Parts: sequence; structure tokens; C-alpha cells
Amino acid sequence: MHARVLVSGGTRHLGWGLVVSSMLAVAVPVVAAAAEGGATPGGVALEVLSSRADLVSGGDALVAVRGPARAGDVVVEVAGRQVPVRALPDGRPTALVDGLPLGTSTITARLGDGRGAALEVVNHPVEGPIFSGPHLEPFLCSTLEAGLGEATDEDCSAPTTFDFFYRSTVTGSFEPLEDPADPPSDVATTTTDESHTLPYIVRRERGVIDRAIYDIAVLYDPQQPDWSPWIDQRGWNGKLYWKHGGNGYPDHRQLLPADVLDHRALSRGWAVASTSFSILGNNFNTVTSAESTAMVKEHLTESYGVPRFTVGIGCSGGSVNVHQIAESYPGLYDGILPYCSFPDDWSPVQQYIDCDLLERYMDRRSPHLWADHHARNAVMGEVLPTVCSAWAEVFAFGWQLFDPRFGCVGGDLPDSWGMEFADRPVAEQPDWVYDPNTNPDGVRCTVQDFMSNVYGNERADGFAGRPYDNIGVQYGLGALEDGAITVEQFVDMNEKIGGFDIDYRHITERTAADPEALRIAYQAGRVTHGSRGLSETAIIDFRVWSPAEVHSDYHSFTMRERLVRANGHADNHVIVRAAGAGFTPTDQTTDYVFGQMDRWLTNVEADTSDAPKAVRIARARSEDLVDVCFPDGNIAGQGVTDPETCRTAMPYGASPRIVSGAPATNDVLKCQLEPLDRGDYDVTFTDAQWARMQAAFPDGVCDYNKPGVSQQPPIGTWPTFNDGPGGRPLGPAPTSTPLGAARVAASTEAASQPLPTTGASGSALAAALLLLAGPSVRERRRR
Repeated sequence: MHARVLVSGGTRHLGWGLVVSSMLAVAVPVVAAAAEGGATPGGVALEVLSSRADLVSGGDALVAVRGPARAGDVVVEVAGRQVPVRALPDGRPTALVDGLPLGTSTITARLGDGRGAALEVVNHPVEGPIFSGPHLEPFLCSTLEAGLGEATDEDCSAPTTFDFFYRSTVTGSFEPLEDPADPPSDVATTTTDESHTLPYIVRRERGVIDRAIYDIAVLYDPQQPDWSPWIDQRGWNGKLYWKHGGNGYPDHRQLLPADVLDHRALSRGWAVASTSFSILGNNFNTVTSAESTAMVKEHLTESYGVPRFTVGIGCSGGSVNVHQIAESYPGLYDGILPYCSFPDDWSPVQQYIDCDLLERYMDRRSPHLWADHHARNAVMGEVLPTVCSAWAEVFAFGWQLFDPRFGCVGGDLPDSWGMEFADRPVAEQPDWVYDPNTNPDGVRCTVQDFMSNVYGNERADGFAGRPYDNIGVQYGLGALEDGAITVEQFVDMNEKIGGFDIDYRHITERTAADPEALRIAYQAGRVTHGSRGLSETAIIDFRVWSPAEVHSDYHSFTMRERLVRANGHADNHVIVRAAGAGFTPTDQTTDYVFGQMDRWLTNVEADTSDAPKAVRIARARSEDLVDVCFPDGNIAGQGVTDPETCRTAMPYGASPRIVSGAPATNDVLKCQLEPLDRGDYDVTFTDAQWARMQAAFPDGVCDYNKPGVSQQPPIGTWPTFNDGPGGRPLGPAPTSTPLGAARVAASTEAASQPLPTTGASGSALAAALLLLAGPSVRERRRR
């Protein structure tokens, strides 16, 4: 049999208002799974291995033909020119279809007997965006600092470079290498987990995709110096390690990726990748982080091969990224390794704004009531009296994230965080930055404005909405009930706590969330729910026991509670804790969880059943992979698996909001209210104190027996914000449709016509295309 693949494409450009109405085939190793099933018996199907087919970028796509066809039986043509068809190491016929115009193109595959399939792809510019919405402006390039030379356009594009490094037996670190064919005498060797022994030389690719600088590092094999998806490389085992950086800044700069010269992964044969948008300290936007991950992973697949599985790792802000990407954009990661973890954007944000309010109140308004640090700890949920003050040191109480005059281009933190807004010194900022007095129309340097594509600018003042709220919150309620604070402390605190206005100036009134931002935070998945993609991701949460600083252990258990609530179990979630210094785990701890995750996902890969991925993830977890703590810090020693023993040996606290009565899931941003009732308290208020309580809570107090205001699961996976704030889910990945012999001419002619852009037409087409969905292609030929 002889097969032909024809491609024709339109030239429609993508913009804010485009409604993607074409649904296309997709390969599960890179993105969310297509519908179960494949080509009909004896039939043919097409799939894109490098991305979702509706999220192709850069003009090319690695396309596979499924069904009774061999590489030698398939001819691929793009706009009348033939593209080589080759077999992957596992035998699948594939073609790197290039030259795709922006917009929608149709690919058809046909065997000599007339059987075939149609596949539509939507190509986006390599500069992006593909789903994050319009580019953030202004945006400062960092290509010079990255060694890429001057940017070639306003999107900070630059030529791609390839550099080499070797592991030195003298220094024990990676050193630059001019010529991989002529390594120095101190070059080490390494043996991969597939038993290939190679000179320990690494090639690092650096370039720009989606306006982000990316790095990809792989072991270099002098016997196989070329890379392509069709070469069964000895230096790459098919596994991909994606590194995220921490911190959090709404920066308007490109900056650099995380360090991909990772000995742990590279020495075993893994590829390592990162982008500058993978670092929350550069880019406090988990949507653009997901987008750059998707686009660079697409490029990696087209250039190096189809990953067997991908693991995302990140501490602090990096843990926010891996949690939210795994939940909202399933398939980008098969497993995640969050450490010193937070579950999402807004849970830690809520904590440190609460901390700011409490510290201000206790230190300035009523210090005479709060000299006892035990009382302060009880209100703040701390084991030691340092967590809220540590938030001050890390974020200067929100200045980096919520002061609209600071954060766009980083800079040194002000020395005096205690001053009120008008007297607050800030680092020198560009003239385009907002100032309420001198430049009220300038760019606002807050998290919500940085993410205005997500949250919108729906406020009457035109600023982006903020979902923080503390109306009705009874700060210190649990401490009062436990007898840790007095009634007078409780009343005084709640009548004086106040809030922050949209410019982060302290005000006497409580802060009300912007309703639209609150709704979007939940619907668009900016508060991790525990369902969707996260429920089918292998998760090992590991951390140093850290009761004295901001990465409190309770965040790991908050994520656990969300998973249980959403799925009825947390069989895909493991918590590993070890005593230590600071909050960065030791190499020994990281080696342990890295090896466990490798084994876990290898077990998943071996399960070729039709069971849902969440089921396969759960049953692939080894019996010895359980929650464990190491109170002596010795990972090689005997771990403790009894949770009560661990809690006693390594206690952890909570947040001020949990102390106020919020659930352990810690995901209620704004509570529903109930009337203030004197009978609800086991303590005695004087009449004067009760009158003050009534004045402090005129609309009532939080009723945490009810869901939060607008609280709901995310509306779907793969949200796109190209149509506007709030987003809409792309939903399941699209698939190809079968073609009969008589339909060749008609389908080829139709492929050159613009597709309908109405929601109804797009939905109908999507439904039709989902009728033929290819099964996951997870296997790569092992050596």
C-alpha cells in the first residue's frame, strides 16, 4: 500500500478575538490525552506528537500516522512539496511537517486503497501567545545578559546558540568546553540508567521561544553527534526534567532560566529544560509559565524526540508553578516534585497579607496587649514566633507584589517597610511606572495587573481586580477558644485590624475582594482545587521541616486535603519531610525523591491497560512509597511513617486564616457571612465589648460551614485567555477523522477555506472530530 499526506493551509492570523473552532489530534506524551480509542479497525488516524494540534507553534509539527502503515508506505506533502517520512525508534511512521502558515491548516493521510484520515492544526507564532492572551507590555529584553546578542525584534528574539560543558574530575563541577571532539584530560565519565557509559559532556541549547529565554541540556554522545526524533540516542533516556525557580516578582523583564546543568538528572541520561518564564521570581504568572513550557517542550520533541515522561520540580514559587500547571494544563507533566511547597498563587498571598495586617496591628496599634509571643503565635498559627516576621523580610509585606510602584523591574527592597505609603522609599523606577500623584496612568506593578489577561481590568478605576478579602474574618478565634488570648485581645484586634486599598495603603476598613477577580480565581484554576489534571499526576511533596520561616509544613497537608476533597483519596500524593537547616532539602533527600519518582513513572509507563490515567498512577505507586518523616534528617536511616509520631517530632502550624476557623484546605478567599451571635462563644463578653464586636462585624462573621463566595472547581482544562479575561477551557484534545476514497477531493478543497469562527460551529466540529480519538502513545523503544 502507498499512503499520501496532503497539507493545505490558510493565512488567517491569530489575535485577541479569535475563537479556535478547529479541533485536532494530539499525542498524550506532551499534552492532555485525546479521547480513548484509535483508528477504527483497519483504519488510519493522525496525531501530533509535539503538542496539542490546536496549539502548534513556530510553523512545524511532528505528526505520526497510526494504523496499518509503515514509514516506507507513507508520502507527506505540504503545499505541494514532499516531506520525508521516517520511523521513530519504536517504528511509528512520522513526518516533521514544516512551513505551516499562521492559522488553520488541514492534513490528510491516505493509503493506497483509499483509506485515510483528516487532521486540522492551528499554528501560532513562535513569539506567542498561544493561550495566555496579549503580550505584557512593556517588556525588557535580556538577550545580551544571556549571551545571545542584541534582540532582533520587539519580542526579544535572538539566534539560538549551542554550548558545551564537561564534568571535571578535578573541580567536581561543570566547566565550559570549546570543542566536544577534543575534551580535556579531566573529563569525567557517567553511566546512564540504561547502562550507557559516556564521556560526561553536556550540550546546552539556548534560544528564545514565547519571548522567554529557554535552555535545554542533554548528554552529548561523540558517536551520535546529531539529534533528531528518529535517532535512538545513547545520551538521552527519553525522560525530561523541567526546572522551576522560586520567589515571586511581577517583573517586566525577560531574565534567565533556571540552571539546567543538573548533575542529578544529566548523569542518569535525562534531558533538563527550563525557561525564564518557569521562574515565578521573574514571571509571577502561572499561565505564561505553562505556555512557555508547552511551546519549548514542543520544540524539544521536534528536535530531540518524544519524551517518555516529564517531571516538573520547583521550590516555593516553583512549587506554585508545578501544582497549577499540572492541574490546569494536564499532560505537560506526568509527575511533579514540589518542595518547600505552596499549593497555588493566592493561599500564600492571603497568609502574608494577613500577617502584614496582624504585625502592623500588634506592633503599632496595641503593642501593650501583645508583649507575650505565645499569644501572637496562637493568633498567627505559628510554632515559633518568626513566620509572619519572615514574610516581612521576604516580601516586605507585599511591596513586591501589591505596591503598584514597585516590582516591574525588580530592584533593591526599601529599607523601611514600616512607613506608610506616602513616605515609602522605592528603588528608582522607569518613567513608565505608575505613581498615584505623578503618573496615575502608568504601568501598575502588582501581581493582579501583571495577570490582567487572567483577571481583567473590571474595576471602575480601570485597575486589575484583586481576590483578597478579610471581611467577616474573626482573627484569633481558635486562639480565643483555646484560652491562648483574652477576650479583650480578641475584640481589640478585630476592631482595629483594617485592610489595604488597591494601592496597598493601609486603611481602617476591611478589604473587600473584587467580585469578578474572585470568580475568575476559582473558575480559571488560579486556586488549586485538587481535581482535573492534578488528580492524574504523580506527586511527591518533599521539604525540610521549617517551623521558623515562611515555607510552613502545613501547606503540604493543605494540598493533601484538597486532593481528598476533590477525589475521595490522595493515592497520587506522597509527603516526605526531613529535619535540616534552612528550607532547601539536602542532595540526599532530593536524590531519594528523584529516584522514587523515576520508579513510579516507569511503573506507570509499563501499565498498558485502558484504565484511566488516575487509576494507573495510583496503582503504579510502590508499596514502600508512603508518607514518611526523618526527624534526625538522615534519609539513609529509618524513616517514621506514623503520622502522629511525625507530628509530635516535627510539629507544624497553620495560617492566621485557619486559626480564624477556615477549613484545612485553606482555599476560602472570601467567606459567606452569618449573623453575629453572642451564644456562639464559650467566653464571656462585657456589654461594652459586645457592642464593639457588633461595630467590627456589622454584616456578620464568616460561616466556614459553607463554601466560599464564588468557590467552585475550575470550569475545565487547558484554559485559553486569548478571547479575554476569565478564560475558556479548550477541553479535551481534538482528534482526527476518517476519510473515505470518495471524499478526497472534497476534503482537500474544503481544507483551503477559512473555518467558521462561531462558538456553535466550533463546538459541532469538535464533537465530530472527537468521534475518532487515538489512544495514548506512551511507548518509546527501550534499548
